[in-house]
Amino acid sequence: MKKKILSLVLCIMMVFCFSACSNKGDSKATGGNSGNIEVGIVLPTKDEPRWIQDQGKFEELLGKAGFTNQVLFSQGSSATEKANVETLISKGMKVLIICAQDASAAAATVEAAKAAGVTVIAYDRLITGTDAVDYYVTFDSVAVGEAMGTFLSEKASGTGNPLYLYAGAATDNNAFLFFQGAWNILQPKIADGTFVIKNSSEALALKDTKELTRDQLSTIIGQVTTDWDFNVAKSKAEAHLTAVSAADKGNVFVLVPNDGTSRSIADVFAADSDVSSYVITGQDAEVASIQYVIDGKQSMTVFKDTRTLAADSINMAVSILKGETPATDATYDNGKKEVPSKQTPVVVVTQDNVKSALIDSGYYDASKFTGLN
Repeated sequence: MKKKILSLVLCIMMVFCFSACSNKGDSKATGGNSGNIEVGIVLPTKDEPRWIQDQGKFEELLGKAGFTNQVLFSQGSSATEKANVETLISKGMKVLIICAQDASAAAATVEAAKAAGVTVIAYDRLITGTDAVDYYVTFDSVAVGEAMGTFLSEKASGTGNPLYLYAGAATDNNAFLFFQGAWNILQPKIADGTFVIKNSSEALALKDTKELTRDQLSTIIGQVTTDWDFNVAKSKAEAHLTAVSAADKGNVFVLVPNDGTSRSIADVFAADSDVSSYVITGQDAEVASIQYVIDGKQSMTVFKDTRTLAADSINMAVSILKGETPATDATYDNGKKEVPSKQTPVVVVTQDNVKSALIDSGYYDASKFTGLN
């Protein structure tokens, strides 16, 4: 009898242990039962601070709103992105918020979600070539590029200023919008001789063309893409400076599409003894780049308040789950349809307004930085 009782106790302990271990493995899902996901979020990578910040905001706001949710990362792979969406579909997802790794490759992925009855919200990056995208939440990407172009133009005087151009990944529709926005402002200054392009023969050949076609943008971006990769950006900048003479350096102006690549490229230009000074752009207000701005290593960054962007997409998802029509204020052509969109404003951050834009607004704590006035 004692042996039977002992066996029964051991069985009960094993059941409790197994149950505890199983519950521990479900930590990715928040806001309720992990097996029933109402809102699925797929982001491109864990390797950039921007997307980790977004993850935290999604989990916080959706949890407060009482909706089950799960955030998954594609880690630079369209195949992983597809698998992530399939996983979320299997969990009963009703709304998908997705920042695509590849704008065109993601079309088939969201079409599968749409076929499963899921409402698709493209987040930050427009998915192209499909009518399966229901909504798009974005910063005004053309305005982001225009802010960069304006900053460079306002810092330049005289003529013959060396201009180096860099772009995001050719697989990202936003890279085209950022570059076109910057080109809108820079092209007249290139045409009149204020700037002279030093690292792109394709851009130089089109210096008199303000409205670039998609194919023309593609040829330029193909030549100066960073692939959103720090190391690619560094190697490309080193190659460009090696290929030109000292006369092509001096006081230079550098269009760079985001903060991570801006820091890499800034370090390369700073290390070149023939570069007297550089004015360089960035985007995303990453902590490391804000420190670079404070230290004078990066000239500016375009601050895109991800709290607002995440909140806009969550408000949209909540409206959909309630059976309401989400509020939109623009449309974007993705090649198949005009996608109803919600735009979020952007702010240029320099040494002069770091405190008011990022600290006083509560986006960052001052303790993250040194030398902050």
